[in-house]
Amino acid sequence: MCFVSLRKVRVAGAHVQGCGCSEGGVPAIPHSALCPQWPYCRKRCFYCSFNKYVVPAVDEAAMGACLVREARTLLRLSQVQSVTSVFFGGGTPSLASPRTIAAVLEGVAGAVHLPAGTEITLEANPSSSDTQHLADFKAAGVNRLSIGVQSLNDAELRLLGREHTAAEARNTVEVARRLFPGRTSLDLIFGLPGQSQEAWTRGLEEALRLSDDHISLYQLTLERGTLLAAQVWGGALPTPAQDLLADMYQAARAVLVAAGFRHYEVSNFARKGEGSCCREARVQTLEPDAWMQEVQSRGHGTRRRVVLSPLEQLEEVLVLGLRTDEGITHARWQHVSPHLSLEAVFGAPGEAKALQQQGWLVLDSNGLRCTWEGLAVLDSLLPDLLCQLQRCWAPPATPVHHTAGTVAAGP
Repeated sequence: MCFVSLRKVRVAGAHVQGCGCSEGGVPAIPHSALCPQWPYCRKRCFYCSFNKYVVPAVDEAAMGACLVREARTLLRLSQVQSVTSVFFGGGTPSLASPRTIAAVLEGVAGAVHLPAGTEITLEANPSSSDTQHLADFKAAGVNRLSIGVQSLNDAELRLLGREHTAAEARNTVEVARRLFPGRTSLDLIFGLPGQSQEAWTRGLEEALRLSDDHISLYQLTLERGTLLAAQVWGGALPTPAQDLLADMYQAARAVLVAAGFRHYEVSNFARKGEGSCCREARVQTLEPDAWMQEVQSRGHGTRRRVVLSPLEQLEEVLVLGLRTDEGITHARWQHVSPHLSLEAVFGAPGEAKALQQQGWLVLDSNGLRCTWEGLAVLDSLLPDLLCQLQRCWAPPATPVHHTAGTVAAGP
């Protein structure tokens, strides 16, 4: 229930993201985001490298009970006072029954304050989201859906190994918008092998007509161990050209911003503003059966808990903050670094100053942020910025002493 990156690694169990931790004398977490993970899918999509399992049958009663128990255990261990958002990810959490989702929410509400109106999001696949199922999720407490559309083209969906058709995706989005007005998000993937700029733009424009107030765009990443990567690397499918990928991304940004969407984060666009400093990370057991055994025996499936050093906290603020259109405000930086200002780190001569001169980065009275052009190439800017931060934090004459420690998990 600790902070865990949702981009690459998803594990069974619940994860919490917030400020501080309680074990070992570290302050408690006043507010936290909870991310329960349902690790099961009906099939493995050809591009997906998440920790997911395709099994003949799921012991949902046991899985649900373990989700509730681990959530309550880790909320207690971290002394969380209030949960400000809940995100059910996966796997395919729409394969879980609404009663399991309701049980997790009831367990959380019984352990900490869960304010009325808290955003509770469920990832849903069109193939497991008929009208009644979505209505039951709403009754269970879900108030926002993130729908894995990925494409509105049947050939592209087959290439990705998705279960649903374009027609099913359209129907699911329409149903979701009726049930969750203003709170339905679409996920789309671009940069598929053989995909043209024109095909991507047509699909995006159709998604825009379908969409509510939020769209997430993800460039296809060829992950080792996936069927799609093997097909591309083996020469059976063409490798997407880097220039074309950049053009697709820039075209999407232009289309969505022109339609009134705010590009508030690298991959995310919203018609309404959307939104912490993480001080610990927990590494959970991956395999669901082993995880359930650990939860049943000791209340949670944490294998390792790492307390982040002040420098590591600043690195997280830098990496995550620059993904947003707002960037990193002086107040947010000062909250984590009261003695070393943004100006002191990134206003001095060095890599950051060069990136500002090249038009990739801005440092002003509002804080540090990427320009429109810089946001598209953020991954290439971060290594230089992290190096500059590390030098300012620990000058060459002073060796770096990391305070991060690994603490044995368990109450």
